[in-house]
Amino acid sequence: MLNQVKTENILFLDIETVPQHENFDLVDEKFKEFWEKKSSYFREDEQTAADVYQRAGIYAEFGKIICISVGIVVAKSSMRTFRLKSFFGDNEEALLKEFALMLQNYSRTNKNLQLCAHNGKEFDFPYIARRMLVHGIQLPDILDVAGKKPWEVQFLDTMELWKFGDYKHYTSLNLLTHIFNIPTPKDDIDGSMVAEVYYKEKNIERIVKYCEKDVLAVAQLFSKYKGEDLISDEDVESTTIG
Repeated sequence: MLNQVKTENILFLDIETVPQHENFDLVDEKFKEFWEKKSSYFREDEQTAADVYQRAGIYAEFGKIICISVGIVVAKSSMRTFRLKSFFGDNEEALLKEFALMLQNYSRTNKNLQLCAHNGKEFDFPYIARRMLVHGIQLPDILDVAGKKPWEVQFLDTMELWKFGDYKHYTSLNLLTHIFNIPTPKDDIDGSMVAEVYYKEKNIERIVKYCEKDVLAVAQLFSKYKGEDLISDEDVESTTIG
């Protein structure tokens, strides 16, 4: 499986997002109207738009990115190192600019670069691109997929790969790590807790650690798909940019 793909050409990534405001009361009136309409499709009859505002973070129009973590396998002879880097902070525009610059520079040095995330095609990749456009940031070529043929799009998705063409099937990263005996990235927090940790605890470093664990888990899962050995803890290096 995936014999034609070199793991060293893959940039694994994950993002963490939150609602643009801590609570619905802080949202401006026009956006409240838009959220009323958007949330009407999924909230229960007894729920108000304010009741479900914590879900706003999963929509690029109502949320923002607070962390992007990336990782890449560096192979030297028989040794493999997994290098992690995180872009994070309260200033979404600044972290996106840093990430875009890194991505563009890295793409120039590696023409075979591919991006990989779990459910990345449905969430991470479009979310990043949309938020970049909101801030007026030029899309790196690898994210600018408009007009490209399917085989020209350099996206890999560990959830899509697990589907084997079954479009009805959704499998979480947490479940797949359990199936493949990969250490869970959800041993501290999970995605449903990120907004509270960010707004209430104001502990973004905790979120960064969680995001990096997700990136490593995606890389480990991809290694399992390829029949390769897992990356050992001592071979993981982390650098953060905040």
